[in-house]
Amino acid sequence: MEKVHLIGIGGTAMAGLASLLKDRGIEVTGSDKDLYPPMSDFLAQKGIEVKLGYSASNLDGDIDLVVIGNALSRGNEEVEAVLERRLPYRSLPEVLRHMFLKGRRNIVVAGTHGKTTVSSLIAWILKKAGEDPGFFIGGIPKNFGTGAMDGKGEMFVVEGDEYDTAFFDKRPKFLHYLPWIVTVGALEYDHADIYGDIGQLVGAFRALMRVVPRNGRLVINVDDPLLRLLGEESPCPVVTCSIGGDAHWRADGVKVRDGKVIFRVVRQGNPLGECAWGLPGNHNVLNALLALAACSEAGVDFSKAREALGEFQGVKRRLEPLGEIGGVILYDDFAHHPTAIAKGLEALRSLHPHSRIWAIVEPRSNSMCRKIFEDELPTALKGADLVIIGKVHRGDSMDPRVRLDPEKVAMEIRSTGKEAWHIKEVSEIAALVSREAKEGDVICVMSNGSFDGIQGLLLEALARRP
Repeated sequence: MEKVHLIGIGGTAMAGLASLLKDRGIEVTGSDKDLYPPMSDFLAQKGIEVKLGYSASNLDGDIDLVVIGNALSRGNEEVEAVLERRLPYRSLPEVLRHMFLKGRRNIVVAGTHGKTTVSSLIAWILKKAGEDPGFFIGGIPKNFGTGAMDGKGEMFVVEGDEYDTAFFDKRPKFLHYLPWIVTVGALEYDHADIYGDIGQLVGAFRALMRVVPRNGRLVINVDDPLLRLLGEESPCPVVTCSIGGDAHWRADGVKVRDGKVIFRVVRQGNPLGECAWGLPGNHNVLNALLALAACSEAGVDFSKAREALGEFQGVKRRLEPLGEIGGVILYDDFAHHPTAIAKGLEALRSLHPHSRIWAIVEPRSNSMCRKIFEDELPTALKGADLVIIGKVHRGDSMDPRVRLDPEKVAMEIRSTGKEAWHIKEVSEIAALVSREAKEGDVICVMSNGSFDGIQGLLLEALARRP
C-alpha cells in the first residue's frame, strides 16, 4: 500500500491514524471541513497534506485506500465520490485492526470516563518497564507528546470508544480491536444520539466482553454497580479494583501532601506499598489502580509500575494547568458529561480548598447538548462557586424541544445562592472573568472541543488587567 487518503482527518483519532500510516512510509493525504490547533500543527509537523473542504477532486490520482471518519455520512460530496468511483474504503477501526493490532497483545481501555488517562498511563508504564508498546489514544499524553505510536513491541494500548464505527458500520468501535486485556472504569449513560437508553449501552459493553479470549483479562472498577454485574457474566477471568472496598486491587488512605496525591495499594490482601503522583481526585486514584492492575496482568513488576506512576505527567486537556496570571490559575478540562464535570471540580477542590472556583462550561457533546442532562447539570456544578455556561454547540440546528436550555440551568444554580450566567459569546465570557476574577481564584474551562479558543482569550484578558 503506497497512498492512503483520510476524509475527516482533523479529528484527534484520524490525525493519529494518519501519523501511524506516515511512520510506516505510506504517503498520506487528507481532507476536512475545518482544521484548528493542536491537530493542524500536528499534521503540519508530520508533513501531511490537508485539503480544506470536501470535494470529489480531493480523490484525484492514484489512491490505494480511503479511510472515512465516523463523523462523515451519505450526502457528503467526497464520500459520494468514493462510492461512485468504487474506490476501496475502510473505517478507522478497521484499518487499526488489520494494519496495527493483528497478532499483537492488545490492551483495550474502555468506559464512560477515564479512558484517555488510563490508556496513557498504561502505555507509559509499559515503556518504562522496558517494553516498546504501540498505542492509539484519544488525547496527547505529555510523557510522549503524541497520541499515536506504532512501537516495535508485542503490546499495543488502544483507547476503546463505544461510539459507532462509521456510517456503513454501526457497531461500536471497540469491537474491532482484538482485545487481550480490557479495562473498564465507569459505565454511565452517554452518546444519546447512538444509544436510546442505558440498556442499549450496557449491551455494547457486554458485546465487548464476549470477544475477550479465555486467556485474556477483564479489569473492572467494582465500585460501579453496572460493572460489578457485568463482571459476573465475563467469559474470561476478572480482576477487580476498588477504592477502599473488597477487590483484588484496592487503594487505601488517599490524601494530598505537598501537591501530590498519596495512596496505599493492596493486592489480594497483601500491601504492596505507597504510591504518589500528581493527578488530583479520587477518580484519578481509580484510574491509576486500573492501570497498575492491567500492567500487572501484562507481566510488569509493581515496583517498576510505581516508579513510572510517579513520573507520569498527565494528559493535555485533562485538568491541565495553562498558567497563572495575577494570582488567578487557569485550567483546561475535557469534560463531556455531568459526572466528568463533578469529578473534575472535586479534584480541583482537593488541590485548592480555599479558592473560589469558576466553572466555564460549553455544552458540546451530543449528550450534553440535549435536555437529557438538564436536571443533572446544576448538581454536577455544585462544586464550583461561580458558573458560566456558554452556548450550545451547533444549537441553532437542533430542535428546541430536545436542546439543552443553558439559561434554565443557570437559573437553577442561582436559586441555590451561587452566581451563574449563560453567556453565548466567548469574548463576553472573557470580559466578565477579567472584571470579576480575584487573586487566588481558580478558573476551569470545561469542554470536549475548541470552545472557540476561549482558553487563549482568558489568558489574554487576565494579562491585560492592571
